[in-house]
Amino acid sequence: MILPGSTLGMLGGGQLGRMFTSAAQSMGYRVVVLDPDQNSPAGIIADQHICASYTDEQALKQMAEQCAAITTEFENIPASTLAFLEQRTVVHPSSTALAKTQNRNVEKRFINSLGIATVPFASIHSQEDLIAATHSVQFPAILKVATFGYDGKGQIVCENLDAALQAFEALGQKECVLEQRIQLDREISVVLARSENGEVYNFPVAENVHVNGILHSTRVPATVNSAQQQTAIEMADKIAAGLNYVGTMAVEFFVDQSGNIIANEIAPRPHNSGHYTLDACHSSQFEQQVRMLCGLASGDTSLITPVVMINLLGDVWGSSQPNWQAALQLPNVKLHLYGKKEARVGRKMGHINVLDDAAESALNQASQVFEALKAD
Repeated sequence: MILPGSTLGMLGGGQLGRMFTSAAQSMGYRVVVLDPDQNSPAGIIADQHICASYTDEQALKQMAEQCAAITTEFENIPASTLAFLEQRTVVHPSSTALAKTQNRNVEKRFINSLGIATVPFASIHSQEDLIAATHSVQFPAILKVATFGYDGKGQIVCENLDAALQAFEALGQKECVLEQRIQLDREISVVLARSENGEVYNFPVAENVHVNGILHSTRVPATVNSAQQQTAIEMADKIAAGLNYVGTMAVEFFVDQSGNIIANEIAPRPHNSGHYTLDACHSSQFEQQVRMLCGLASGDTSLITPVVMINLLGDVWGSSQPNWQAALQLPNVKLHLYGKKEARVGRKMGHINVLDDAAESALNQASQVFEALKAD
């Protein structure tokens, strides 16, 4: 057990690292952040910021010497970096768990190995693979790069084989996955925390809406029925156990029009759809990340109030600051900004959580606040 007063390490200095840092510091821990950006959101509030690449061995040794335990905020940290640190200190999640989530083809095969359904897919390394994939994957489909894609980046919708061949060229002929598009009813996610002893603590199932491949809003409670929620939770817990995962993680699911629950992606870290926990649950996903990393007892993950979270992208800024008064004058609207210096289209700058007695009314008010926030 690692107690307050100790130093924790965070690989990655984005908003997830920032919210982990705030949670850890509020619990009495020091935090060292390693990130190559000198203005990283987490680095500017950490007790120490090591400004270096994730493969800089001297920087990693320095971090390992100072930190009782180290975690990460995103899955694109090289697994070899975690393996290097594991030889020197406590690291969660493990390098082996991370490696299974860094490549979409590897990830989907792993999920299928657990008896959990994904959409039909094919691994693509060449044009010949695309042609052969037409026997198992129907069009329309989505061609995605196998690694480093996020928030809709590195993926192209393809209506037919010719479009897929052109997309493969446009993506630089990198390793890809071709995923069949399904008749989608809605999207949900499960955020959980898992201890070293294998105990799992689930947050309420979230229902998500994406726009242009980026999460726009999350509502809790979700509108799917209790049996569907339980199925998603059981699947997520099984995936976490299969990874021997320690820490906070999320699994995204599709719900098709027949009501089937289909696994989409694993996030080996806190997740955007879990930001509602900052205000609507007794313990946030970031507090849980601290607790699991340090071997502490779990916090209470139950919901206090219905909530809707809406992401604030750089698009909201326009040529000036958003109309903050639209949010700040309302007592049930919680504003979270990430300390990023430059607002760009598609860049996650912050989010709002709108709390209400009913999710539907929270959704209506969140939509109104979001429109009012938009700068001219």
